[in-house]
Amino acid sequence: MRRMDWMPLLSTLAGAAIGIAATLFADRNRWRREEARHALELRRAVYTEYASALKDAGEEIRAVARGDHMSESARDAAVREAFRGTGLHTASEQLWLVGPPLVVAAGNEAFHSLRRMRDAYARGVAVGSAEDRAFTQQRRTAMAEMRGRMREDLGIGPLGIE
Repeated sequence: MRRMDWMPLLSTLAGAAIGIAATLFADRNRWRREEARHALELRRAVYTEYASALKDAGEEIRAVARGDHMSESARDAAVREAFRGTGLHTASEQLWLVGPPLVVAAGNEAFHSLRRMRDAYARGVAVGSAEDRAFTQQRRTAMAEMRGRMREDLGIGPLGIE
């Protein structure tokens, strides 16, 4: 009987195993990179939608507050409806679902600063008054903090102009 030489067979099997393992490792790393890129793009879209909804809501409630209203209750209803009609609540929920804690906290503060402004307009605070300017400054500060946190999370860095 002939004795078989096992070394070439073992070398071939070892090479195949190494090749398969390297391919699986590379595929997994590629999948992780793609998932991270997708998550980043999703957060960018959610952040853009949320910041835009906050801005739209602010403009809407200011426009309504500037208008003539027959009564205090009509003004209150109009300001609150303008706030609700902007899609801000949906954008807020999206932020709560995908944002990291520091971004969500800053976004929540920006939301509440706008809601305080809405409530002030609803009760009759005049646009451009000293009280309105204080609310506007609080809102600007909260928005700047929120944008800064969003930019940091997206790896963009500070804007430096707010």
